[in-house]
Amino acid sequence: MGLQGLIAVGVPPQPFWLLYIKGAIVLLSIIVLALGAYTESLFNDYLVSSGPAGMDIFIAIFSFLIYGAAASLEIWAPQYFFRISALISYILNVIFWLVAWAWSASAAATWLNYTDIFGDKIVLPFGRPIAGCAGIGALAWVLAIVHLAFFIRACVIENTGAGQAELGQVKPGPVPPQQYPVQQQPYPAQQPYPVQQPYPAQQPYPAQQPYPVQQQQYPAQQPYGTQ
Repeated sequence: MGLQGLIAVGVPPQPFWLLYIKGAIVLLSIIVLALGAYTESLFNDYLVSSGPAGMDIFIAIFSFLIYGAAASLEIWAPQYFFRISALISYILNVIFWLVAWAWSASAAATWLNYTDIFGDKIVLPFGRPIAGCAGIGALAWVLAIVHLAFFIRACVIENTGAGQAELGQVKPGPVPPQQYPVQQQPYPAQQPYPVQQPYPAQQPYPAQQPYPVQQQQYPAQQPYGTQ
């Protein structure tokens, strides 16, 4: 199979627990979305925008859509699961998570360094939500890498019974009944009928002899009056 498995259509024989990985990423995305929205609201009060919080909101929504749609297709409509589209989306998701949590961690470290200057009441409300986004985003990034690695492995692995038993395949849908080959028993060759011998030529019947004409001799009639 090789790389052709990455462009096929249908759910690959992947472990069933990858669905739980997707669910965990979606849950972490919702938490990051909430923290990012809260951080953005704090900055909006000062008429400024927080770049890391905006990135966190974007990647949270992106992950929610990608993994939610993929899980739904795998369970209810595997015939519409295009592996190459899912692969590109998963790779972009890993990159975006890396950018989001690294940017958030850098911003949180910068804000928390000003604690001695501005005090905890000003710095901590801004620094803690961004730090939370960074920590949760890093966890979601690790889970996304694990999911991507097993997804690629499931696509390129040989689709044999041993491979499916090893991976614990996610059920892609109803399996058609197995069709057994119909065994046809050859009939013995029909013996040709013997050639019919021609009948001997019929001898013609002998010509029929004409019957002899029988002439009855009547006695001569005496004249009347002669006794």
